[in-house]
Amino acid sequence: MKIGVFFGGKNPEHDISIITGNLILNGLRKIGRDACAVYLDKEGKWRLGDELDSVAFFKKPEGMDRLGRWYLDLEKSRGMMVFKKKGWGGKTVAIDLAFPAFHGQNGEDGTMQGLFEILGIPYVGCGVASSAIAMDKVLTKLFYEQAGFPTAKFIYFGRRDWERKKADFMNKIRTGLSSSLFVKPARLGSSIGIAKVGNEKDLSFAIDVAFKYDEKVIVEEGIENVMDVTCAVIGTKAPIPSLLQECIFSDGFFSYEDKYLTGGGAQLGRATANFEIPARLDGTMTSAVQNLATQVFAKFECSGIARVDFLCDM
Repeated sequence: MKIGVFFGGKNPEHDISIITGNLILNGLRKIGRDACAVYLDKEGKWRLGDELDSVAFFKKPEGMDRLGRWYLDLEKSRGMMVFKKKGWGGKTVAIDLAFPAFHGQNGEDGTMQGLFEILGIPYVGCGVASSAIAMDKVLTKLFYEQAGFPTAKFIYFGRRDWERKKADFMNKIRTGLSSSLFVKPARLGSSIGIAKVGNEKDLSFAIDVAFKYDEKVIVEEGIENVMDVTCAVIGTKAPIPSLLQECIFSDGFFSYEDKYLTGGGAQLGRATANFEIPARLDGTMTSAVQNLATQVFAKFECSGIARVDFLCDM
């Protein structure tokens, strides 16, 4: 069975996806699996080749042309994904199982999962609906409220409404939320475009920046004395929670720099000073977080693997 590790994509998290894809490829091969890199470049073109197994390869853009041009053969892609290299006598690669390693829009948000579903290829992780909802911070929080899960207070709006009713929204934020606020693009991850603000001037600027990344923005009330905790969940019928990871940060939130740059990146497992496993919580709180994570997993109809993040007011 050939496993295709899909990464890249047309979104601001493209480079992070390359790193994730590389880590998964190396992990699969360590346990003896036949894994193949399937890269979607920033222009939406497919690339396959052994060179894609190394992050260092992507630092030399001129090498990409040597891989040639590939296309997805929709005629033969039934129960598998068949990629063919353009040109006379081009190589063919058939993928039996897809392992998506995309981050953000056009990959992590249900779009690629929908393609897998149409072609009938089995894939790792959550389905179309749960991926689409969980990628959207606004839909996620509305879902939380409906299900009775605790979540920080928030206000959201689209670009057109913001441009037409800016004063109204500023007043709603001023009167409805605390003075400590987070501004976020609604459908972007890796802390890109996120800002912590404490005054109206910075708030307006942060919203304008967030709109550079998305057509929908969320302003969320900050949690004081916060501990950032993550719980992974695996399974489907009887999901199992992981040990808890505590993310340690210095700039008011777990930033892009903390995750991927400082000391090699906490999310990459290199900056060990930036996280604690298990988290520094007592047994009662640990169990409460794990139980809630499995409830969220089930309510969103997640499957395979997922991650649930918590902001604990200590």
